[in-house]
Amino acid sequence: MARVAVIGGSVGGLATALMLGRRGHRVTVFEQDTRQAGDDPHHDFFHWPRPRVPQADQPHSFLAPVRTVLRAELPDVLAELLARGAREYHEFDWFGTPPPHRPGDEELVTLRTRRIVLEAALVAAVGRESGVTVRQGSRVDGLTLAPGRPPRVTGVRVGTGTYPADLVIDASGRRSPVPRWLVAAGCRPPVVDSHRTGLAYLCRWYRLGPDGPREPGRVKTGSSAPFALAGVFPSDNDTFAVSIVVSTGDPTRGALRDPAVFQAAARHFPACAAWLGLAAEPCSPVLAMAGLDNRWTALTDDAGPVVTGLVNTGDSLIHTNPTLGHGVALGLRTAQHLAAHADTVAADPAGYHAWTVRELRPVFDAQVTGDRTVGERLAEGAPPSDHRAAALAACAFDDPVVMRARAQVRHLVHPPAEAYGTDEVERHLTAWLTAHPEFTPGHDGPTRAEWEAVVAAPPPYAVEPSASSG
Repeated sequence: MARVAVIGGSVGGLATALMLGRRGHRVTVFEQDTRQAGDDPHHDFFHWPRPRVPQADQPHSFLAPVRTVLRAELPDVLAELLARGAREYHEFDWFGTPPPHRPGDEELVTLRTRRIVLEAALVAAVGRESGVTVRQGSRVDGLTLAPGRPPRVTGVRVGTGTYPADLVIDASGRRSPVPRWLVAAGCRPPVVDSHRTGLAYLCRWYRLGPDGPREPGRVKTGSSAPFALAGVFPSDNDTFAVSIVVSTGDPTRGALRDPAVFQAAARHFPACAAWLGLAAEPCSPVLAMAGLDNRWTALTDDAGPVVTGLVNTGDSLIHTNPTLGHGVALGLRTAQHLAAHADTVAADPAGYHAWTVRELRPVFDAQVTGDRTVGERLAEGAPPSDHRAAALAACAFDDPVVMRARAQVRHLVHPPAEAYGTDEVERHLTAWLTAHPEFTPGHDGPTRAEWEAVVAAPPPYAVEPSASSG
């Protein structure tokens, strides 16, 4: 069994360590933050500044692979996550009465919860695992390497101490220092493929009152305008987030940081208005996140691995902007693969690198293409141009067959061409279009003139007292 050092103790690092520990490996997690998710995730969520994890206070909906991997590898973590308030939402819940079951339908489930609740469940499980040690407040300053072709990483440096390892796993996130350490040590540089998204995210959290409704009824959670996307993220323990996405070049972006402007603008999107109409109490300021890119960092090039004894995972390997919520899903899939093949990966990482290209790279490439399209459309304020794609999106909420295909794409079960390219889906879409001859791609959100008016002078109903985190 291997000695493993994991750099980074967030979701990816903790999950990887836990799966390795349960297979008998001796694992040490090095986390530079002195805090960890504890017994009161609600308090920590609003009062724990985490500049190195900017997505921590943004909304999450964990895709099916998260639940699937937890059920297979860490069922106690899934049970604790649900006990802490996370909710399961099946894509067919939209219809009330589910359609006839098909194999695989049982997996199309989203876990609705804040990220910190998953972290708290992982922290609790790691605390029970004798083979895993977490060193809080321990910043890894570098790597130890042995000469070779390629060189081999033999451990990590923390302050004046060194910690030997048979395998080092970089789970330190999208700002990982590991690539520059390798270059400084004389290794061939990692291959980085980076694409700036041009998208900015703004969200605000709300909590439902104790006596009011918990849902607004059969209302879609997403809405759009030519220049903005908006949606609601139902979450754990009666919380939900309202999110607005605009181009980073939108001149109104700064004004949306004002809670009154944000809420007034959000009410112009049907999805957001339905949830805000539940008399929920705001419990956060407007939280912004921008400067995002899609980045792939490969520790291998045409000549093979640039180093042995070291691999990267999570956002250190594949960082995608959060529009489609892929991060944790891909991170847990990768953790599962690493745990199952740790001894082989420690000896030679070439097979691991090949697996990431085969299993993860297509998702990355699709995200880059999709984000480029969305970014251009929002920047230009252009209407949707793909009639079939727009029709599929609308049809899915009327037709379970198309909803199944939509869910398979969303939950990374099948790529779009495979899920939507069947004769059955084509027949159902054709029938829907015949029944809706007036359908044209469009938006249910505000016009630009309405948007500009709100930003310039939000209506009185948007004025509110300062938000409280409870």
